Amino acid sequence: MAKGDADLGEQALSKAVEVGLTTQLDAVDSLKADIRTNPIALMQGELESASIQGQGLVIKDDLRTEQLSLKTDGLAIDPLKAALGEIQLTRPTNATAAIKLTEADIERACNSAYIQQKLEALKITLDDRPVRVQVQQVSVSLPGEGKVAIAAQVTMVDSGETQQVAFSAVPEMAAQGHQILLKQVQMAEANTSESLTNSLLEAARELLDLRQFTLSGMTLQIQHIDVQPGHMDLQAQAELEKFPGS
Repeated sequence: MAKGDADLGEQALSKAVEVGLTTQLDAVDSLKADIRTNPIALMQGELESASIQGQGLVIKDDLRTEQLSLKTDGLAIDPLKAALGEIQLTRPTNATAAIKLTEADIERACNSAYIQQKLEALKITLDDRPVRVQVQQVSVSLPGEGKVAIAAQVTMVDSGETQQVAFSAVPEMAAQGHQILLKQVQMAEANTSESLTNSLLEAARELLDLRQFTLSGMTLQIQHIDVQPGHMDLQAQAELEKFPGS
């Protein structure tokens, strides 16, 4: 097979990944896949490398990532499927991933129907009694110094009483590498109930699970989190059970 034919094969596989992944997303601003192989390796069911670069990926409802990049070397694939323009992994493969979330992305996620439903299901204890709460219009900012600032209006469903929750904290990764822990919590002046805030923080730990932002067939283990003014950058190792877009 000539070099030109090999290039066409790479282009066909890259395009197939782009099309397949786009159909799995709710929205995307831009997406680029780059598959590298050669004719002999392809016939033997091997890809030399693969990468995906995306911007503005809405993965589930209102769960959006400003940027996502995924890179891997040495994939084992089904050569017959590859001949039909499809990448089907014959064994799991490891990859590196980088994710960028903006203030707006995080705030949008917090106010999404998906997260709001989970918030309404939280078991909150206040003054040693269970209470039902409704969290309204969460505001999120990343002011710098590695901090995240969150404010929200919280209504007690049974009494109709409204409290203002406002605090800042330093996000850190849990040992298992997929959940964010909020450390060094400081109540803001606007906070009207420290006890309610603490109860919400304790109950909402499961919501800070970054596996919600991953693509189908991917398991992420976050290795580093970097909170900058206006955005949050995550570096991770990923295991792929199937290649995104396949």
